[in-house]
Amino acid sequence: MTWALDATLCAMILAVALATVLGRGVFRAIVFFVVYGLLLALAWVRLDAVDVALAEAAIGAGLTGVLFLAAFGRLARSGADAEPPPGRVNIAAALASAALTGALVWAWVALPLPGRPGPELAEALPRAGVENPVTAVLLNFRAWDTLLESVVLLAALVGLWMLARDEAWTEPLGLPQHVRPGGVMASFGRILPPVGVLVGAYVVYVGADRPGGAFQGGTVLAAVGIVAALAGLVRPPRVTRRAWRAALVAGPAVFLAAGLGGAALGAGFLTLPERIAGSAIFAIEIALALSIAVTLAFLVIGPPETGLEDQ
Repeated sequence: MTWALDATLCAMILAVALATVLGRGVFRAIVFFVVYGLLLALAWVRLDAVDVALAEAAIGAGLTGVLFLAAFGRLARSGADAEPPPGRVNIAAALASAALTGALVWAWVALPLPGRPGPELAEALPRAGVENPVTAVLLNFRAWDTLLESVVLLAALVGLWMLARDEAWTEPLGLPQHVRPGGVMASFGRILPPVGVLVGAYVVYVGADRPGGAFQGGTVLAAVGIVAALAGLVRPPRVTRRAWRAALVAGPAVFLAAGLGGAALGAGFLTLPERIAGSAIFAIEIALALSIAVTLAFLVIGPPETGLEDQ
């Protein structure tokens, strides 16, 4: 009966995708987008790609959906029209989507089907210092990609902060939060963060040998911080504090240091020698999880609201 489950899942993914693109209303599209990401996470689980499923659920559906909702709320507060006029069709966007769909279909037909990890990876895995092949590839064999991803994430945060005036940086980030004592948000703020910290730390810890890692665990920790901020349990941060700035750059900095250490030991830049690979990857995972958690939380909180440029 697994074929029936897979067919139903594929049909639901297509239906939700069409509802996201063709449905009326921006808010409705955002809701369908979140559902679409969760269904894709289930599809990745069915394909035995648990690492990708965790990343899709945490980042693709969770964080991206929150950012879309924050943007929708910002448009509503600024008085901008968040809803497109009825019957209006963006011809350029439709043509671009059609071209991208055609390119993906061509790639699916023309490119060879990927197989399971070959004997080269199986032979090199014992020298990687970890048992999880995904972690070995991302943090040792193809570390350039992961390092650039962490830098791009930080650059996205800097781009968001450029919306604020220079004099606004004496103010806390985001909007002040006010919650009703004993309400739902206050209760969540007391219950969820301790559980979330344990789950996030566990996902980072087991990433070396089992599905998990810095990106998945960092996203969970970012959600913990966001819930605590929304519940009014923590004060809005100020990026003028050196501790927050150090946390933002800790991941890329430790990653670069490990890469330089590998080069100094003769293995090559961003190539970790076998005798230090396990310890170095564990240190990189912890530093990356910290940077990713702080960066994603700051992306959701946004720049100081009192310093935004008038639109």
